[in-house]
Amino acid sequence: MADCVDIAAVIDKQKFGSFHLVVVGLSFLLMLVDGYDNISIAYIAPVLIKEWGIDKSALGPLFSAGLFGGLFGPPLFGYLADRFGRKFAVILGAFFFGLFTLAQVWANSLGSMMALRFIAGIGIGGVLPITVALNAEFAPRRIRASMTMLGFIGVTLGSALGGVVASRFMGSYGWQVIFWSGGFAPIAVGVLALLFFPESLKFLSLRPARRAELVRVLHKLAPGTVVSADTRFVLSDEANRAEFAFKDLFEGWLAWITPLFWMANVISLLVFFFVNQWTPVLLASTGIPVDRAALATGLFMFGGFVGVLAIMRPVDRFGLIPVPILFAISIPAVGLIGFAGLSEWAVMALMGVAGFCLIALQFGIIATESQVYPTYIRSWGVGSCFAFGRVGSVIGPLVGGALLARDVQVQSLFYVASAMLVIGLLATIKLLPLYRLRMQDMPRGDTMGAAKTSNEMEGVPL
Repeated sequence: MADCVDIAAVIDKQKFGSFHLVVVGLSFLLMLVDGYDNISIAYIAPVLIKEWGIDKSALGPLFSAGLFGGLFGPPLFGYLADRFGRKFAVILGAFFFGLFTLAQVWANSLGSMMALRFIAGIGIGGVLPITVALNAEFAPRRIRASMTMLGFIGVTLGSALGGVVASRFMGSYGWQVIFWSGGFAPIAVGVLALLFFPESLKFLSLRPARRAELVRVLHKLAPGTVVSADTRFVLSDEANRAEFAFKDLFEGWLAWITPLFWMANVISLLVFFFVNQWTPVLLASTGIPVDRAALATGLFMFGGFVGVLAIMRPVDRFGLIPVPILFAISIPAVGLIGFAGLSEWAVMALMGVAGFCLIALQFGIIATESQVYPTYIRSWGVGSCFAFGRVGSVIGPLVGGALLARDVQVQSLFYVASAMLVIGLLATIKLLPLYRLRMQDMPRGDTMGAAKTSNEMEGVPL
């Protein structure tokens, strides 16, 4: 009888070592440059208002252009990742958005900047879910959420780094310095990924034609694994399938879980970009210098960095539970940012608290949703969640711009954002029992929840 190697069991037995450090480290760098380029437009917005003579209300479409491109990135690159591999899709995305971010150096009008932001946004949005999927597929189950968030946490630092670069160098070198650095950095990281990033073992186990590559990566992860010419590779904790279909995202418990995760992503990203991109404009409109306004966004992202570190182990231990708690805390924090008469430092403190909650809950959503989908649709499943999240990120700035055009005060925008968070809180509360049942099924290999009938599902509190 042929030997059989359970890829999932091999991965789960590993201790965090140099192999995992390479995966997390490269993922961190990818997310660092991704976060930097994704938020970069917010830091130069006050300068463009003066230099190009545009109205504040025009910033809504400008902010949304790159985020709108991000709607197309996750499903497109998710398809490529599930078809050709995670490594291929990540490297392609890094080169893609690096080149089009670099091209923004030569933008000389609102229209040209919006077009380039849109195209770059396709790659920026596409790289995110693939990197999450790759980390989840190499992480032992006991630290899966932590490893996923460690790789993804670079997004927050990249966004905060943009504020530092803007405040230190934009005055001397102009707003173009943001795109010079934001263009070359992802190309450099893409080269590193080409040289050192491993392909997902779980993905390779579903591709017999790439057996030799699987064996090479397996020996790097677990050198003592014995593989013979007739060894078979299986995934004991999920369906061993190479083909996928969109309807697979809605089988069994996923019929409810997927839409609820979509809703949670929409709300979390809507409010995140709402607060992150309009706060510099809010502060600048009250007479605070541009560099200080950029610092507020940096504090927002730094607060998020601390928040992610704080919830990594609780998410590993308790699953989704920290997410609705953070939604609940963020509701008053975001609303108070727009409260009239607050001092500059009070707003700064609230930005830190809001960042802690909004970014940490977003990471909690990402880490938990990456675990509910089996390998053959993981990139597609996580990508669909990111795509719906991008709907929220596009809507947020557009709504803000439309309200400002109607002479609504900037402060009032934060009351609207606070009210939206209530919807996210309700969605994640409804999601809690379904997520628990789904995760109970996963270790038994019942990954699609096929045994669950519609009658059984009706008994779950929704």
